[in-house]
Amino acid sequence: MRHSPAVLALAVFAVTGSLLAQEPAGKLSAEEVAAKVQQRYDTIRDFEADFVQSYQGGLLRTRTTEQGTVAIKRPGRMRWVYTKPERKEFVSNGRQIYSYLPRDKQVIVSPMPDEAQNTPALFLTGRGHLVRDSIGLKLVPRKEDPEVEWLMIAVDAATFQLRQLVALDRQGGRSSFTFTNMKENRNLSDTIFDFKVPRGVDVITNGLPK
Repeated sequence: MRHSPAVLALAVFAVTGSLLAQEPAGKLSAEEVAAKVQQRYDTIRDFEADFVQSYQGGLLRTRTTEQGTVAIKRPGRMRWVYTKPERKEFVSNGRQIYSYLPRDKQVIVSPMPDEAQNTPALFLTGRGHLVRDSIGLKLVPRKEDPEVEWLMIAVDAATFQLRQLVALDRQGGRSSFTFTNMKENRNLSDTIFDFKVPRGVDVITNGLPK
């Protein structure tokens, strides 16, 4: 089963000229690289970017490529909008995650993962720490995550800016998110991350208190 970026980035890279996070940069150790990436992202309040997501493997051995835009704001807010090949939205307001699938006329509402899950991708939204929550720089959760086996990060070797995420899920599927046109500290409004349920869609709650 292919997982949404909301799951991968909250639970929600091998690029030429970039640095794989599992390898040291020059004379830096793996832990020093992780510390520098964490230090850089501690200064970033929000960012926007274009992305391309590639997925392959899993139980059905599928291969797909999708693209869109992403906005993330600390702590815990994000908006992934897929534009090709079909429109989808995954939005978090810091408390709940809304997964909107227009073709299915359906919105799935789920709670944010709690801090105890220590999912390695939490650092994107300011709710995790690479060194504290991971083992080495092939980011493996210290506590087993129900969705993600491991996460790898590629950053620019000079600036440590994020370039790509690669995640392996529990079904053997591999998702790769490649980021371009990244713009940081744009003072994004919180209203960007408020999701209004469209008329005429089914709303399904998943794991929310009744």
